[in-house]
Amino acid sequence: MKTLILGVGNPILTDDSVGICVANEIKKLSLPNVEVIETSLAGISLLEYIVGYERLIIIDSIKTEKEAPGTLYKLKLEDIGNSATTSYSHGINIRTAIGLGRKLGYKIPKIIEIYAIEIKDNTTFGEECTPAVKSKIPGIVDKITKIIKSDSPQHLP
Repeated sequence: MKTLILGVGNPILTDDSVGICVANEIKKLSLPNVEVIETSLAGISLLEYIVGYERLIIIDSIKTEKEAPGTLYKLKLEDIGNSATTSYSHGINIRTAIGLGRKLGYKIPKIIEIYAIEIKDNTTFGEECTPAVKSKIPGIVDKITKIIKSDSPQHLP
């Protein structure tokens, strides 16, 4: 199965870079049939990356303040708000962009998995995650890698 891992975030805003950091660590593993891209783009700009893959895995940060920093969540596309009712700084969100891509006939992956990592700080300038998030990266990489190797979407352990 041709898989794209898309690590999303801002590399100069501490924990906001965690999606990029996790994707970079997975890239070092050179998994077969897996391409890894790190990006700061969002919304409709992501369509150019995802077209043509069978499976898309998005890794990004989330700040709910409900769980400890470094907690890994598995989300569905439906869990992401609708741009028609929600305001986003990057324009439309990924859910809306994927819907638009499908309507326009783009070859959008049939399997889309979203892994969001609870963060502590996404406003401080810095090129490293906070210690609370950074210490969880190896475990997150391990969990996501096991899911990728199983070649089928799963729930988190």
